[in-house]
Amino acid sequence: MTHEHQGGARGWSAARKGVWSRLRFTSLRLRLVVVFGLVALTAAVSASGIAYWLNRESVLTRTQDAVLRDFEREMQNRAGALPEHPTQDELQRAAGQMANSSQRFTVLLVAKDPDGRTVYGSSGGLNGFSLEDVPKSLRDAVTERQKITSANKYAHRMYWLRTVDEDTPYLVAGTRVIGGGPTGYMLKSLEPEAKDLNSLAWSLGIATALALIGSALLAHAAATTVLKPVQRLGVAARRLGEGKLDTRLRVSGTDELADLSHTFNKAAEALEKRVADMAARDEASRRFVADMSHELRTPLTAITAVTEVLEEELEFEGGGIDPMIEPAVRLVVSETRRLNDLVENLMEVTRFDAGTARLVLDDVDVADQITACIDARAWLDAVDLDAERGIHARLDPRRLDVILANLVGNALKHGGSPVRVAVREDPGEDDEGAGDGGTVVIQVRDHGPGIPEEVLPHVFDRFYKASASRPRSEGSGLGLSIALENAHIHGGEITAANSPDGGAVFTLRLPRDVSARGSGEKTGDAGDEGAEGDA
Repeated sequence: MTHEHQGGARGWSAARKGVWSRLRFTSLRLRLVVVFGLVALTAAVSASGIAYWLNRESVLTRTQDAVLRDFEREMQNRAGALPEHPTQDELQRAAGQMANSSQRFTVLLVAKDPDGRTVYGSSGGLNGFSLEDVPKSLRDAVTERQKITSANKYAHRMYWLRTVDEDTPYLVAGTRVIGGGPTGYMLKSLEPEAKDLNSLAWSLGIATALALIGSALLAHAAATTVLKPVQRLGVAARRLGEGKLDTRLRVSGTDELADLSHTFNKAAEALEKRVADMAARDEASRRFVADMSHELRTPLTAITAVTEVLEEELEFEGGGIDPMIEPAVRLVVSETRRLNDLVENLMEVTRFDAGTARLVLDDVDVADQITACIDARAWLDAVDLDAERGIHARLDPRRLDVILANLVGNALKHGGSPVRVAVREDPGEDDEGAGDGGTVVIQVRDHGPGIPEEVLPHVFDRFYKASASRPRSEGSGLGLSIALENAHIHGGEITAANSPDGGAVFTLRLPRDVSARGSGEKTGDAGDEGAEGDA
């Protein structure tokens, strides 16, 4: 149950990460949805705003015109029938009758009674609509006498405005009876119209939200349609990058994405052909080097036998070598030895390139192996060994000997004495080596001028020589490259650097148990390697 629970949790976590990766802000899908949503929101808000404004003006104007017409008619019929100086009761009765019109507004009438006093008549009673409820600007406009002209036949006109009191909109209007008489003011609540407009606003808001949701769904569907070919293209590109050069896309349609798929297929086909041609040429080159090396070994064997005889004659006192040709004989002997080493190195490089090199593993004492390598080449006086016996590793002894011979020989030839070889164990260096005993670290340091910074990246390149002025140095330029390949086949690594105290430092790291890493292992011989170091 625990494993099932953990598996389910991991699956949910992976699914959540997948959704989040598809919806991250840098995602084209999310950007399409956002753009569609913004466009839809802008369009919906604009349309809703225009519709609300038009309906608002239509509703308010229609209600306002109806109320003002009714008020004007009541003023002419009811207030106009009053005497010029009515009493309080007459004003009150007229105001009540006017308020009972079809529009149901509140009326305030103001006039002078026969005694010259200002009297009021309000349909709302004593505490209802009063003169203080009328804005001063409206009162001034109503009481102001206008100049009578051909365009303006009356001294007084009707004025109106809309106000808001405690969040309730009102229509207030005022006028005077034509020909003399009381002044009338009207107050009409527009709350029903405001409620209708609020309902309209809510409806438009809901419509806007629905349009936004619909646009998001439409954008998601469109993005899925558009991005699916792009996702297939990304998968195909990754497969192509992994070396699966036969990857092709299915082309459907005639749009730009179909053209892109067709272009990708043509590029993949051209790349596959180019890689196949390069692989064929590379295979032919390796086969040529291998064949050439094998063909050279037969004459080289005979030449080497002759040069050994000549070398023995040179070392024999009073021999039969003419002193005039002795330098030429020595040159032939050294160049033959150099050519033999080069052929052996080329054959080994060919094995590495062809993938036929194998390990012959054995349990070795690293310190004893280093001592044997140095002693076999008479380097004991020039090498300072700092290695404790008892550090065992399961390696290929002969390939380790090749690595050490190249590193130490390179240090002696191009560095400065003394050359120091140090060995240590590093159990925490190998993250993958749980159970395989960690890593063996071998450092080879010289006391020479060090390696120029521009040369460091190329010290392991084949046929690379640090100085173009030494084209005929004893080395072939393959030693360090072969050493690195031998380290790689063990699952190890070699790095080159300069010591802060001077001199070059080559660091070899090898797993203590190569077999635990699944490296190729063989019980027979894997071929001979050149053991002379060179740069």
